[in-house]
Amino acid sequence: MFIDSARITVFAGRGGNGCVSFRREKFVPRGGPNGGDGGRGGSVILRADPSFNTLLHVHHRRTVRATRGAHGEGSNRTGASGRDEVVAVPPGTVVRDASSGEVLGDLVEAGQTLVVARGGRGGRGNARFATSTNQAPRRAEEGRAGEERELELELKLIADVGLVGLPNAGKSTLLSRVSAARPKIAAYPFTTLEPYLGVVDLGGDGLRTLVMADIPGLIEGAHEGAGLGLQFLRHIERCRVLAHLVDLTEPEKIAAGVEAVRTELAAHARPLDGRPWVLIGTKLDAAVERQEAAAAVENVAVLHDVAWTVISAVTGEGVEGMLELLDTLVAAQEVEV
Repeated sequence: MFIDSARITVFAGRGGNGCVSFRREKFVPRGGPNGGDGGRGGSVILRADPSFNTLLHVHHRRTVRATRGAHGEGSNRTGASGRDEVVAVPPGTVVRDASSGEVLGDLVEAGQTLVVARGGRGGRGNARFATSTNQAPRRAEEGRAGEERELELELKLIADVGLVGLPNAGKSTLLSRVSAARPKIAAYPFTTLEPYLGVVDLGGDGLRTLVMADIPGLIEGAHEGAGLGLQFLRHIERCRVLAHLVDLTEPEKIAAGVEAVRTELAAHARPLDGRPWVLIGTKLDAAVERQEAAAAVENVAVLHDVAWTVISAVTGEGVEGMLELLDTLVAAQEVEV
C-alpha cells in the first residue's frame, strides 16, 4: 500500500533529576556535597532512508517516544543520557508542525537527519550549588521535560522524469517497458491508483540511469479534488522534467487534452506549468492514421515550443530515441526541491 502522508506525535525524553548526596568516608570529616547531574533525555530524530519509499510504517505507528535520562548519583556520577529514537522516512519527506503548519524540515538526501523533538536537560546535582558561604547545599534540580510535538509528514517522490497525462494515456505501459516496475495495466481509466517509481538503465551498465515516476491520470478539476489528481499533484513538484503523454489513437483530442492537463498543473498550489516538459505521443502501433496522429502531436508541440516524439511502448518503436531525449533534457536541469 502506498501511503504518502502521515500524522504522528513525538515525545522527547525527560531529563534525569539531579542528586542530593554527601561524601561519607572514614577519615574525611568534611567530605562535602557530591550529588551528580541527571542525564539528558533522548531526542526524536527523523532520518531519510532510501530503503523506504512510503510512509506506511510511520502511518501505523502514531506515537514515538524517546527514553528519559537517568537520575544523577552520589560520587559526582552523572546519570546516563536517554536513548535517541530515530525514525526512518523515505527521501522527499516534508515535515510540518501540525498545530502551526510551519515547515520544520525537508529531508531530501539519503542520510539527512532532522531533530523534531529535543530531549530535556538533566537537573543539576547539589555539588553544583556549593559555594564558599553554602558548603553543604541540600537542593538539586529536577530534570526538564522533553519537547512534545504533533507532526504532519508528507512524501513527495523524487524523480528525474514524471509521466503525466489524461487517464489511459499509456503511462503505466511505458514505465513497465523501460524499467522493472510493474504497475497495474488495464483498458479502463484510473488503472493507476498510486504513483510508481521505476529506474531506467540507459547504458546497460547501470552507470546512466533515469528515475521515472508514473503519476495517476489527471482530469479537469484535479487541483480541486476531482479524480485522483489532487493527492498526487504534489509528487510532480520534485520531478526535474515532465513527460506529457497523449493517445495517438484519438488525434482529434490531443490539443484539448494537453490544454486540460496544462491548466491543472498551473492551478496547483505550487504552479507546475513552468516545469520543463516534452510531448510524447503513445500507442503508435494502434494509430489508424500514423502521419495524421504525428502531425497533431507536432502542431501542439510547436504551439507550446517543446520537443516531441511518438512511440509505441508495446512494440518498442521510438522508445530508445525518447529516452535519449529525456536524458538530454534532465541533464540540463537543476534538482527541484
